[in-house]
Amino acid sequence: MLNVCRGSLDGHFNPPPFSTLLQRPDLRHIGSNISPHSDLYVTVQLWAASKPITIPVQTAYKSLKGGRDWNEWLELPINISQLPQASQLAITIWDVSPAGGPGAKGHAIPFGGTTIPLFDKDNTLQKGRQQCRVYRHKAADGFSSSTTPAFPPAKRAKRGANGVLERTPVLPEEEELQRLENLLKKHEAGEIPKVEWLDNMVFKIVDKKRKEVESSARIAAKARRSYTASRRKSVGADGNAQESIADGEDVEPEDDDLDSRYLLFIDFPRFDFPIVFTDFEYTPTPVSPITTYPSASGGVNLKPPPEVRLGPGINAAGNGVGEDDENAPPLIRIYDPEVGAKDNPAEIKHRRLVRSSRNGALDRDLKPNAKNRDDLNTIMSYGPTQELSPGEKDLVWRFRLHLTRDKRALTKFVKSVSWHEPSEARQAVQLLPKWTEIDVDDALELLGPTFDNSAVRAYAVDRLRESDDDELLLYLLQLVQALKFEKISPEPEDGNTQDSSLARFLISRATNSFMLGNYFHWYLMVECDDRSPDQTKETRKLFAKVEFDFMTSLTEAAEEPDRRRILLRQGELITVLSRISKETRFSREDRPRKITRLKKFLADPKNELTSFDPPLPLPLDPSVSVTGMFPDDSLVFKSSLFPLLINFRTSTGAKYPVIFKTGDDLRQDQLVIQIISLMDRLLRKENLDLKLTPYRILATSANAGAVQFISSTSLASASTKYKGSILAYLRANNPDTSADLGVRKEAMDTYIKSCAGYCVITYLLGVGDRHLDNLLLAPDGHFFHADFGYILGRDPKPFAPQMKLCKEMVEGMGGSSSSQYQAFKSYCFTAYLALRKSSNLILNLFALMVDANITDIRLISREGTNLRADAASGRVVVEKVRERFHLEMSEEEAMRHFEGLIADSMGAIFPVVIDAIHNMMQGLKA
Repeated sequence: MLNVCRGSLDGHFNPPPFSTLLQRPDLRHIGSNISPHSDLYVTVQLWAASKPITIPVQTAYKSLKGGRDWNEWLELPINISQLPQASQLAITIWDVSPAGGPGAKGHAIPFGGTTIPLFDKDNTLQKGRQQCRVYRHKAADGFSSSTTPAFPPAKRAKRGANGVLERTPVLPEEEELQRLENLLKKHEAGEIPKVEWLDNMVFKIVDKKRKEVESSARIAAKARRSYTASRRKSVGADGNAQESIADGEDVEPEDDDLDSRYLLFIDFPRFDFPIVFTDFEYTPTPVSPITTYPSASGGVNLKPPPEVRLGPGINAAGNGVGEDDENAPPLIRIYDPEVGAKDNPAEIKHRRLVRSSRNGALDRDLKPNAKNRDDLNTIMSYGPTQELSPGEKDLVWRFRLHLTRDKRALTKFVKSVSWHEPSEARQAVQLLPKWTEIDVDDALELLGPTFDNSAVRAYAVDRLRESDDDELLLYLLQLVQALKFEKISPEPEDGNTQDSSLARFLISRATNSFMLGNYFHWYLMVECDDRSPDQTKETRKLFAKVEFDFMTSLTEAAEEPDRRRILLRQGELITVLSRISKETRFSREDRPRKITRLKKFLADPKNELTSFDPPLPLPLDPSVSVTGMFPDDSLVFKSSLFPLLINFRTSTGAKYPVIFKTGDDLRQDQLVIQIISLMDRLLRKENLDLKLTPYRILATSANAGAVQFISSTSLASASTKYKGSILAYLRANNPDTSADLGVRKEAMDTYIKSCAGYCVITYLLGVGDRHLDNLLLAPDGHFFHADFGYILGRDPKPFAPQMKLCKEMVEGMGGSSSSQYQAFKSYCFTAYLALRKSSNLILNLFALMVDANITDIRLISREGTNLRADAASGRVVVEKVRERFHLEMSEEEAMRHFEGLIADSMGAIFPVVIDAIHNMMQGLKA
């Protein structure tokens, strides 16, 4: 049975003044108003799910002349094993009043009530002494949202008139009293030895301290109440001031609770072991993530990893010690989660001794010998996804002062630090400013999900401050995703984003540059709009908070006060285009009528789309200002989503064609185009211009976006029109009888270089679903890819080659025996080797996108997690890209590898069959 022991009622009460008794004669007969030690009794009732489940149990009569203490066990008619998880005790203290009153039962009226849950937040049955707040003149209710909670929730901080969060101050005496109360609980539980003479002295001091705190609380409450009353009188009928009081202050109710605060101390029985309603199911720990690490010198550790076995009958492929021996005894496999979850205490002690701050003076002049230097060079060559073994971490820490002159070593050093050790973390933070300036790729790695120390992330942000706006724009998409790894509270009342160095940096740079601000705004809006199951509510709130602070910064900026208004106008334009796109898409009319409807809508003066005044920077390309649209040149494409072709009129009078569509998530295409733009810039730094065409893509929501339209034709259309000859297409658009192959030299050079560039880039990104309809060719010879619905090696077609190089592309160069084809191969080798030098930058950009809700990244993360439980999902995604760089190869081996890829793509038969089937299906649809 459930037993509860009544403890004591503690508190202070000011009797009502005679003026009140004259107005309320019924108050003269209430027992507590007559005597501070009047006789009270207590009832206890068990509730669950807002319903009573037992009858009330009452204490026996007891004279309370010496104090209100009930040393009586009450037994409720229910077994502990039958208690629901939401069980609560509704405890009401009853007073005597012959005249009755609110909530009276006969001659008894509520003195006060409190409701205490039987199970705490850890699902453990309450035990020992509990301190419950008593709500005067209220009978306890056992509702799920009780109005008489024993442990009232903390008051939320409110924002004052100056915008700063103001929290209710806590008196130092109250904190000290709470500390003493916790010690009393430990003393009662036997955790503190009992010394009778010393305990009596302490109890007297605690009682005295409690009375002092109560007196201070009463004085503070009266002061707040008088101040609020004076404010209200001074405000009078002024509605604005009334609102400021309500918003900026936490007004206390005007009742006698301010002068009569009571606490009820009750006791629950203690048991030898905790009584738990249900165990909390934690995420299962890995059986053993420990792997055999290669040593820094390239050898292998002799000590094998510990063998972890599962339970009986689980994973028991062999029935005995010798699997080939049928008579061997059964093998029992035991699951030991501590193998993977616990560190070796000896290793922890060793690390603390080695990395003690006392050794700093010795490490200052320490220089590596030849073997240590070789080991450190090997560690420095590791990629961003490479984990360091404990021995390698100790080696980097030992020579940390020597490595400060090597910019490659900083990320390895940060990985070597045990950040949960305060002394070690303090030494590491002090060493960061002394390090040689790192590259941007290392700074991006430090902003990833594995580095959560604020000082490290702030150091990486300081490195990014040196980048100009054009360079920062190349990484902006990933930096917005890196905000997820910042320590930003998603709740609006928890302040703004000033605590995040990355958020402050992005908001500042986006405020000063409209180009950055334009894309920063739309990247944030897409994340706020994403309501898919893979985007949590907290993440949406986080990005909404950053967007709010960005808009506030734009409003306060004196240089460009109209930028916020421009972004709002862009939003209105996108909203209109989204609406007409959805109406066109879901309309049951045929395509010619859809086109007529679109032109009529754009030409309607009510929609104000033919003329923009003032000119509006285009969201897709803010460097272009548009003054309206050309309704007659609009078009609806023949596709399942019926995308719109809108021709904008620029401020120079030229046309800027844009494809706008809904029903498709363009964030993956946007990512690929961003990486292509980055690779184009990296190749240009190596004096290699491959005539790439990274057209612009902007996702405006999770299922809509805009694409820059490039006038071109697909290889399928060109091949059909010119009887299978791409070379004939180039001759027709760029004739030159004096040039080799009859094609103007500039156009052929553009075609060869762009083919080489896109072959290398699409191979590195693992772009799939390549067919002749998404390989495009412009009249001036620019070759490029479109439709990046499959990346990172995913492909809907079986036996797809790793790189798309079809015979039509080679035929446009004059065949595989031509000099143009040899130049194509040379460009491929040069581009591949150049991009391998910047592999860390590209890998770190993908590492920052692992939590982005991008289709193929999300799918590969899940597949990798299912296949390798010990691998982080982000590492699987990055490995998909890293394996195509083949960083373990020398430059000569890498060239031979890529030459083999070209040969395999040229000789692949299955892609030819797939292209033929695809063309046949497209012909049937037409």
